[in-house]
Amino acid sequence: MNLMQNPERTHADAYPTRLPQETWTERQDRTVWSQWRPDAPLTAQQADSFERNGFLVLENLFTPEEVKALQAEAKGLREGGRTLMEDTVITEPGSEAVRTIFKLPEQNALFDRLARDRRLAGIARFLLGDEVTIHQSRLNYKPGFTGKEFYWHSDFETWHAEDGMPRMRAVSASLLLTDNDANNGALMLMPGSHKMFVGCAGETPDDNHKTSLKAQEVGTPSHEALSRLARENGIETATGPAGTLVLFDCNTMHGSNSNITPFPRSNAFFVFNAVSNALRDPFAASKPRPDFLASRGDALPLEIASGPLA
Repeated sequence: MNLMQNPERTHADAYPTRLPQETWTERQDRTVWSQWRPDAPLTAQQADSFERNGFLVLENLFTPEEVKALQAEAKGLREGGRTLMEDTVITEPGSEAVRTIFKLPEQNALFDRLARDRRLAGIARFLLGDEVTIHQSRLNYKPGFTGKEFYWHSDFETWHAEDGMPRMRAVSASLLLTDNDANNGALMLMPGSHKMFVGCAGETPDDNHKTSLKAQEVGTPSHEALSRLARENGIETATGPAGTLVLFDCNTMHGSNSNITPFPRSNAFFVFNAVSNALRDPFAASKPRPDFLASRGDALPLEIASGPLA
């Protein structure tokens, strides 16, 4: 793998946000940081698609046995059969139904192995052109009938404003643990939206994460901005059977509808950040978010593993 050199950087804010008025900034970072080679973990066509659209959907990377093992572990975590770390469980607005469980590798051996798997971390290392660390991890669950929507947003806007992530050199990997379709709240993305950063209007309240994890209001683009992005780029839905991997750039605009079907939607979600893109002080918040949302400290590269999970 040919890793590109880091661009020269300063401590200036390349992507201003949380200002009195909404702003637009053209992307100043690469999307695919490695030169493609025949031994790359993606085909040249897949790498080009990620560069162009800001996301990629890959099927048949995991065996049915691996998917079943992950589903069983996720069920145990979600149903309270395991002791979980304090503050890592987020419930649905207005109910006790589990919405999200954070810090998956720290709480489960199989998900720790998944996070380091070459089919996730290896692809992330190629896309980011650097060794990688986990910025955030979580089990997302959208129960049948009552699963609430995730409103449109760019993850990087929050990670930059509230976590201090300096540049767009992170990628999310979402492994579907249930079938995801257009009816049960599958992820929606705007292809090509990663090329423009929307700096959102409004100051960051103290401890904003305590409410934003249930219903995000600060750090979301205006209706006018979303309408423009949708007109220019369209909207696509990342559907697929359990075991499908969805990769998307940190600045790709995305969201999902509520789930009023009887069929729950679940996925294991890992954010890989380039080691060279270590967090600083937040760019638009008075203090960093807690560690379960943004891993700080020494950014040690993941030891990438190969072979079957189960």
